[in-house]
Amino acid sequence: MNGRLGPEDRTRNWRRLGDEEFDVVVIGGGVTGAGVALDAATRGLRVALVEARDLASGTSSRSSKLFHGGLRYLEQLEFSLVREALRERELMLNRIAPHLVKPVSFLYPLTKRVVERPYTAAGLFLYDTMGGARSVPGQKHLSRAGALRMVPALKRNALIGGIRYYDAQADDARHTMMLARTAARYGAVVMNSTRVSGFLRDADRIAGVRVEDVETGAETEVRAQAVINATGVWTDELQALSGGRGQFRVRASKGVHIVVPKDRIVSETGMILRTEKSVLFVIPWGSHWIIGTTDTDWHLDLAHPAATKADIDYLLEHVNEVLATPLKHEDIEGVYAGLRPLLAGESEETSKLSREHAVARVAPGLVAIAGGKYTTYRVMAADAVDAISPDLTGRVARSITDRVPLLGADGYHALVNQADQLAAEHGLHPYRIRHLLDRYGSEIHDVLAVAQGRPELLKPIPEAPNYLQAEVVYACSHEGALHLEDILTRRTRISIEYPHRGVECAEPVARLAAEVLGWDEEQISREVELYVKRVEAERASQTEPDDQSADERRSAAPEARERLEETTRS
Repeated sequence: MNGRLGPEDRTRNWRRLGDEEFDVVVIGGGVTGAGVALDAATRGLRVALVEARDLASGTSSRSSKLFHGGLRYLEQLEFSLVREALRERELMLNRIAPHLVKPVSFLYPLTKRVVERPYTAAGLFLYDTMGGARSVPGQKHLSRAGALRMVPALKRNALIGGIRYYDAQADDARHTMMLARTAARYGAVVMNSTRVSGFLRDADRIAGVRVEDVETGAETEVRAQAVINATGVWTDELQALSGGRGQFRVRASKGVHIVVPKDRIVSETGMILRTEKSVLFVIPWGSHWIIGTTDTDWHLDLAHPAATKADIDYLLEHVNEVLATPLKHEDIEGVYAGLRPLLAGESEETSKLSREHAVARVAPGLVAIAGGKYTTYRVMAADAVDAISPDLTGRVARSITDRVPLLGADGYHALVNQADQLAAEHGLHPYRIRHLLDRYGSEIHDVLAVAQGRPELLKPIPEAPNYLQAEVVYACSHEGALHLEDILTRRTRISIEYPHRGVECAEPVARLAAEVLGWDEEQISREVELYVKRVEAERASQTEPDDQSADERRSAAPEARERLEETTRS
């Protein structure tokens, strides 16, 4: 099994859903669901993963894109969470996904004399001691002059000194997709565009799910010994569909990020800034900066959370407090909003809610998992499979995903050393090969293979030169992309990395996808039209003053997966 998720694989997997009986059905194709599928498959279980939209289409493509220990959780005295997250970060950097997860540095500007430096240094010392400096440099103290040399963009009076520390980052959508493909490699049936419409019962226990292919309208029943609900902010909705009452509730907290060009902030490091509510990150992202995030309750459309003008103004206002040259609205290239699935607690402030996760046995044969943070997805997945073990016949092996590299990890380091030879072989610049290696790892050979006999596919995408045309073809033939928005927003990040947000390259990208997905001229036009309407709706929502009006503008755009239209609102 090669972990391929192309059109032919999808047809075969749909048949398998109805024909085979599984040990576990996982609902939800975000990082937690994909992690559960991999954990279960590598324990030797028969696994099916179903996702109503696209892999990582919810929270898992709209995060701060960090694998971090959660430095700020030390202040909340959540030491076990920080220790756990740092261990997971270490595994990602060195064993599980070195091609996808990279070190990233941050400057913490100091603003108060006497007390702040020793207080922050003590926290960072604890952070480093707990594992924060295991394979990245430890904290480095800087004078004001030293901090300004590192970040010339800062106002001189914005700090009295600084401390630099390291964490890690990854393209969240690509990481989740590669996680799902790795699960497929170990035998899991992975299906996006597959909506759960009901649960199957055998007496008092859950015995599987009823699903609909939202591309074709076909329906089938998937029999399984157990079902795991890993749907994040949709946890309560699936809970209600099952007819059971959950042991916890999930609150959706909206986080908004903006993306600006690298030259708008002159700095050789990212930054972490304190706000009155939480912290604000300025994160290096290729030739861009990601600035975020907000943290507010959201009670509207779960599928398409909308950023408001107020959200964007909040981010600009806080980052401009420290920048010598303020950012303006016209500097913004991209905006995205995501929902954190937080466990409902006593506190009314979402920023104070715990990021611990919870696993609950809802009914015989049904387990729900929610909460947590992206960094600890692997631990969450193992806990969920452990919880469902009593429903499975036979002994269930222990989790081994701490020793299972993701697709593309094996051989990655050797290929980095061979980048110049690979570049010469394919007529590409070495920087292009390194960029591909950090997106595909050792799968780069398959990406380049789609251009055999078609050298034009090794040219950049028109109006999106960071990506090759071959990557579009590969996204459809290997990575499960079914719609134009899947390609422009998740397999690539064109939708947030270019001021046109993908509109100017939508048609050439759709034509490349059509070759693999079998679209005719009418379908090409429809995909382009749907994508353009999505971008227009998002832009419109970002001019509105509040959530309600922004949600109305964003929800005006039709779904690419049209059969989901009636289920987009919670």
